[in-house]
Amino acid sequence: MTKTAPATVARRRFAAPPDPAAVAAAWRARGYSCHSFDDPPGQAWNDFVHETNELVTVVEGRLELIVEQERFVVEPGDEAFIPRHARHSVRNLSEGRTHWLFGYD
Repeated sequence: MTKTAPATVARRRFAAPPDPAAVAAAWRARGYSCHSFDDPPGQAWNDFVHETNELVTVVEGRLELIVEQERFVVEPGDEAFIPRHARHSVRNLSEGRTHWLFGYD
């Protein structure tokens, strides 16, 4: 399947630590939803594929994203873009919880 764009990470897209309400408002203006998630240390979500584009922003902690075999580390304030149909995995790299936001268009 054809991807709309490559996966990217915009460093410091939001001031760290980002305000979840401000992120939600910014994403809504771009046509994205916004959901909150907390992962314990080492939590991994493997091999997801969505029919929509996805955005990810870390509020607290660090995430590893692997998108179509390309590895990214996402830190507070960074915004990752995962294109539709891209196989991707997410893992908490922190020794503590990672609080992150995700949304779909």
